[in-house]
Amino acid sequence: MTGAPVPILMYHSVATEPNDATRTLSVAPGDFAEQMALLADQGFTPVSTAELAAGWRSGRPLPTRPLLITFDDGYEGVHRHALPVLAKHGFPATLFVSTGWLRGPYDTGGGLDSMLDWDQVRELAGNGVEIGGHSHTHPELDQLDDNALRSELTRCRDVVAGELAAMPVSFAYPYGYSSRRVRAAVRAAGFTQALAVGNGPARREQGPYALRRVTVRRSTGIEEFARLAEGGSVIRDFARDRALTKGYAIVRRARQVRRKAIRSRV
Repeated sequence: MTGAPVPILMYHSVATEPNDATRTLSVAPGDFAEQMALLADQGFTPVSTAELAAGWRSGRPLPTRPLLITFDDGYEGVHRHALPVLAKHGFPATLFVSTGWLRGPYDTGGGLDSMLDWDQVRELAGNGVEIGGHSHTHPELDQLDDNALRSELTRCRDVVAGELAAMPVSFAYPYGYSSRRVRAAVRAAGFTQALAVGNGPARREQGPYALRRVTVRRSTGIEEFARLAEGGSVIRDFARDRALTKGYAIVRRARQVRRKAIRSRV
């Protein structure tokens, strides 16, 4: 059904030996292969972020058992370990790149582990992986002023467009954080849909700029993964995460209010 919820899986690093900075949100290559095999066995039909959003906008039916496979940041293991598995099953995916973290002329040195270079990104794009934006330097976008926010979005957009000769249309918020102002800026930058986190299935009524995803971690066992893919037990599996996220959101809003008050006194 067109309006039925759709699970969007959020991956980061796929690595045999991740470093301490990426370990929790990494997935072992063997586990990733097992997870993709389960999706194939269970009859899921992965689609790209752009395809999901276009289907929901138009009202056209989505494929049988639709699901999204997404990767954030731009770790080298997406090319080395994930791409061969995706190609084996004929699965599309979406990679959201922080352009200032990738190896090459725009590298700001902020990458947390071994990162992709642009030749690898182009190879991914040529093999069914949609390339979306994830900002330039991966800041908390809702903590930036308007000029810095606009710069992060347009710099990311322009770098991807220049390297791939195609404008990116999908975006993922770094850390999953957004606000009404951030969502409006993402739209103004030309992105037509954006993903948050939320650890719940995506639903059409969430709107194209606040679609939820579920996090796949190194600790995610195959039984838990199967539940996530089915859209079941998400509230139970991520109850602690939701509580922490809500608590941190309150702290971040308080910081933002303080910063605005300080700027108004200057």
